[in-house]
Amino acid sequence: MSAQNLNQVPYADGAQKLDGLVTDNAGKQLPGVLVLPAWKGIDQEAKTAAMELAKQGYIAFVADIYGEGNIPTDNASAGKQAGIYRSNYQSYQHRIELALDQLKKAGALPGKIAVIGYCFGGSGALEVARAGFPVIGIVSIHGGLAKDSTRVNGPLNTKMLIENAAEDHGVTPEVMTRLVKEMNDGKADWQVITYAYCKHTFTDPASPDYNAVMAQRAWQHTLLFLKELLQ
Repeated sequence: MSAQNLNQVPYADGAQKLDGLVTDNAGKQLPGVLVLPAWKGIDQEAKTAAMELAKQGYIAFVADIYGEGNIPTDNASAGKQAGIYRSNYQSYQHRIELALDQLKKAGALPGKIAVIGYCFGGSGALEVARAGFPVIGIVSIHGGLAKDSTRVNGPLNTKMLIENAAEDHGVTPEVMTRLVKEMNDGKADWQVITYAYCKHTFTDPASPDYNAVMAQRAWQHTLLFLKELLQ
């Protein structure tokens, strides 16, 4: 899918200009899905996800976390930018909250909103649950699942689907154990699906890690989860 089928939405965080993308809802109020992109910012995978979600009857908004002038051009700059928000999770939560506001303004039904995120965006989806934002569910797709050990586990009132690559070296058994404890401590409605023989970015066709069969399964699992929550 091309970005020509998405409408640009300028918004801001103070003086920082942000540029999101929204699907066309033809003026109707629809269930909404916020899409949080991977560490290089808005990419083709996020755009494609938004367009596919529109086909399912949702309005989708792709968040701009970094803003104009801060878009990474390579892995090193992506790691630096993502690192800023990983270490300052309140700033990440704030940028996500601004994007949620834009999704609502675009026509999303306030009581029918979910969040999906890829990679760095998958970490953001977890931050949505931790922040207690008013969304029904989150999907973390090969997200970074670790949380700073100094942060206290709190209530998690959002339904949570974690889609994890079996060979993602960033998700050690210890990291997964801590996440499961966090979700249990928070009394969350959660599930983890692990995809065999998959490395980190297994859902991205542009990645050498891409696994077409498992990527399609993960997408169907995402759609099933969203259907349960939003339709």
